Amino acid sequence: MRFVKVAAGACVGVLVLAGCGSNKGGGNDQGSGGKLVDGATFTMALSADPGNLDPQGSADGNLVQISAFAYDHLVNITNSGKIVSGLASKWVVDGSTITLTMHAGITCSDGSAFTAADAAANLNYVVDPANKSPYGSTFLPPGAKATANADTVTVTSPKATPFPLNGLSQIPMVCAKGMHDRSTLASKTDGTGPYELSAAAPGTQYTFTRRSGYTWGPGGVSTSTKGLPAKVVVKIVQNETTAANLLLSGGLNAAAVVGPDSQRLQAAHLFAATTSVAFGEMWFNQATGRPTADKSVRLAITQALDLAQLRKVLTSGNGSTPTQLADAPPAACTGDSVSAALPQHDLDAAGKLLDSAGWVKGANGMRSKNGTPLTLHLNYLTGYGSGTQAAAELAAQQLKALGAKVTITGQDNAALVQNVFGAGNWDIAWLPVGVHSPDQLVPFASGPNPPSGNNFAHIDDPAYNAIVAKASTVVGTAGCSQWLQGDAALIRDADVIPFANSVTSVFGKGATFDFVSGLIPTSIRMHAG
Repeated sequence: MRFVKVAAGACVGVLVLAGCGSNKGGGNDQGSGGKLVDGATFTMALSADPGNLDPQGSADGNLVQISAFAYDHLVNITNSGKIVSGLASKWVVDGSTITLTMHAGITCSDGSAFTAADAAANLNYVVDPANKSPYGSTFLPPGAKATANADTVTVTSPKATPFPLNGLSQIPMVCAKGMHDRSTLASKTDGTGPYELSAAAPGTQYTFTRRSGYTWGPGGVSTSTKGLPAKVVVKIVQNETTAANLLLSGGLNAAAVVGPDSQRLQAAHLFAATTSVAFGEMWFNQATGRPTADKSVRLAITQALDLAQLRKVLTSGNGSTPTQLADAPPAACTGDSVSAALPQHDLDAAGKLLDSAGWVKGANGMRSKNGTPLTLHLNYLTGYGSGTQAAAELAAQQLKALGAKVTITGQDNAALVQNVFGAGNWDIAWLPVGVHSPDQLVPFASGPNPPSGNNFAHIDDPAYNAIVAKASTVVGTAGCSQWLQGDAALIRDADVIPFANSVTSVFGKGATFDFVSGLIPTSIRMHAG
């Protein structure tokens, strides 16, 4: 595949399991110039520990990346948006029914067979609300049911869905033992992927060992392919400068670098797979009792912030303006849903909005309503260079000019996801949700709140819901214009504000690889120095 989710981990702490970038690799003497080497160890960096390793249990981007080494998907998606084989060798979509034929001879890491019945059990598990898997509501429609007959899996939904195979391409498949006792998945792997977890030191590193006899990779790739590493070591490196130093010294073969350190890696002529990722995306907590539950407050915050300036600081001047919400390459829809809908920077207008909503300035310049000060908690992702903290501090200064007291808190990807999906104390979260297709965004922008669903911001936007209801009846890209209107409704009502995409690179030394929303294990090739 060339895999997405929010995530979605190696690219830039993306929330979702889908979508964070596309591969535009460039080789040179530091990456692809030497001959292929067999039996080598490939070492890569992740910005944060993924925690519980159950691949269907979290939307954390780092977990998605690390799971890719041990778990396969029924189908895969290339960086051009083409659906290609995974565990299924062929498939047919007929209205609300998808029929997939499994490859013969698929085995799990313990040698047991992986069957169509196992695949159906996985799909039924993630779609069951009782299991609270973020994969179900995001990538399978509510009420979907999977059945198996010999080597065939049939997925039946209550109605046709717009991009059904895009969703299936994101669901990792767990083998029977792991499905039977999910507690074992917290610290071990049980999948059909090209690698098996052989050692774990949480918070420090994870070691994967290559399997023999793996032949069902995307495009027929096998683990006997020349240059594929014998071992993979995933190190937890929270500081981007440290990761850059390790790359240059040979302590790492791959790391994503977003901030200023990317310039010296480029100067060293390292191999680089360039990605475009959602980076600056602002969500507001609309739970009862939060000041941001008020649309006027959300709009005022948005207008008070100089988003262009924040984008420049956040991305060290290398960012671009987002044009839609579901823009993780390969995006199912293309267009601009942002420009016309985004509230314009206007501090005076923002102040008037707050005045009309009852948030008035006191003698000290700070606003309050019925004796309650306007206090906002802004949480942002750490580990991606100095720009993130600097941008958060700048946002706090700009909101202070509005009359708000802002507390900023930096958290790694796992902690921020846990915070917003739990009972965390937050009002504004800079947390990009990277998805390929707009239907995958729906559970995050509507529907049940955690723990029953993925709507962590407690959004209930009637305009968006009405548009989604219509767009969901149209299969494929014919509904894209409606989906873009849905984006615009969320932005216009300040439910979610996209303000920066980061054009970044996953750098490699002594190795080349493909990167599509994550580094593709079967694409890694080790090279002599």
